[in-house]
Amino acid sequence: MTGNEPKSAKPHHDDDIGVLLTQPRRYRALKAAFLLGRAGRLNVRLAELAGPASGADVVDIGCGPGDFARVLARTAGQVTGVDPSPRMIDYATTRSRSLPNCRFELGTAQSLLLPDASADLVTSTFAMHHIPAAHRPGALEQMFRVLRPGGRLLLADTQPTGPVLSAAVRVMARFAAHRTHDAAQDNGDPLASIDIRRYRDMVRASGFEDVKFVAVRPATGVLLATKP
Repeated sequence: MTGNEPKSAKPHHDDDIGVLLTQPRRYRALKAAFLLGRAGRLNVRLAELAGPASGADVVDIGCGPGDFARVLARTAGQVTGVDPSPRMIDYATTRSRSLPNCRFELGTAQSLLLPDASADLVTSTFAMHHIPAAHRPGALEQMFRVLRPGGRLLLADTQPTGPVLSAAVRVMARFAAHRTHDAAQDNGDPLASIDIRRYRDMVRASGFEDVKFVAVRPATGVLLATKP
């Protein structure tokens, strides 16, 4: 990273890729502030829910700066983080040099360049709402494709509770473009656009079974599913 990042926090949007976050340091700072400094604790809890076995092959889609991938790498055999932002990939790679079992590559959820049945676990946290709505079914089909039979899926996104957190999400949505993808079907409500429960039927339609919703602190909703 050169540090010569644009001063604007507004992310770039591409109709095929979706919202492209290009400022890893600012993204981490905003996320930490929203989660009241508990982002690290949340990543540990999400990793516990995902439950990668020792030696498991894991794919973290929309990995961003790689924080969650590094937590998963403590247990898993190999973690591959995928993100469409070159700056995020560069940043994550630089910060993960001490973890030989953690690597990062450029790519999109709907066009994964990974072999069939090559992963035991696929995760995607705080990323689904950044994928263009038209490509989300394809993204879930890709996640299903790369999982081995019996493999698990974990999707997570913000699940704000109370008026303060709900208001914070609406403010952040002004530049995070949550409302861009789903304004028509959600009447511009960013809380509806990030509700991970909206994907339950889509996850089942992609072939997954045992789809479950779990709410975890702080302010996060999780979908868990299994490839039969």
